[in-house]
Amino acid sequence: MALPLMPKATAVWLVDNTTLTFKQIADFTGLHELEVNGIADGEVAIGVKGFDPIANRQLTADEIKRCEDDPKGKLQLWHNPAAEGETKRRGPRYTPLSKRQDRPAAIAWLVKFHPELSDGQISKLVGTTKPTIQSIRERTHWNISNIQPVDPVALGMCKQIELDAAVAKAARKKGDEIMSDDERMKLVSTEQSLAMDDQPKMPSNISGLENFSLSEDDPKGKEDFSDADSFFNLPDEDEDEE
Repeated sequence: MALPLMPKATAVWLVDNTTLTFKQIADFTGLHELEVNGIADGEVAIGVKGFDPIANRQLTADEIKRCEDDPKGKLQLWHNPAAEGETKRRGPRYTPLSKRQDRPAAIAWLVKFHPELSDGQISKLVGTTKPTIQSIRERTHWNISNIQPVDPVALGMCKQIELDAAVAKAARKKGDEIMSDDERMKLVSTEQSLAMDDQPKMPSNISGLENFSLSEDDPKGKEDFSDADSFFNLPDEDEDEE
């Protein structure tokens, strides 16, 4: 279920300005019912200023009125464009403080074993910056002599499926860059290949013999090769004795 922006501050406003039940407010804001009860008693969210969900387009007055009249009713969050993307953070991955000292080791491992990965991909995998990656690539990092490559998956900095996906994407991109335009034009789908007519080709090492014929009607093909000795131009035994 989508939650409103600033859920605790929204709960404070709903407790102070409506007659909704604690359960209704808790279900809407994602808080525990006892936590909402603590807000009403002044034991929780002390000093938190209420956040008006009506003024901020998260609820309508009619929706609040409907649920006030029906204690079993559940508040429905009004579409709020400002809330889109809140659950998915943009930019580099957040790395906990306890693992930040492991980032250079993870970067060194990725640079060493997966050089096809771009700086942007490495940045997303381990939550670092491009200057740091570049310094490790060029071995100009201030602590480069003490950095030992360690698998970022083993360090818990990314998942194996994420690493595999990044490597596969980088490999596809590298393959497209290496392939020439003519080679791309020659690539066809399986269905197109099956629908094509057979086009037998003459090997290059016998080019020029396309018109050679061994038929009796062709004067070029009347040469007699029935005698194996004459075919291989072997000398007669009598000549060797002489």
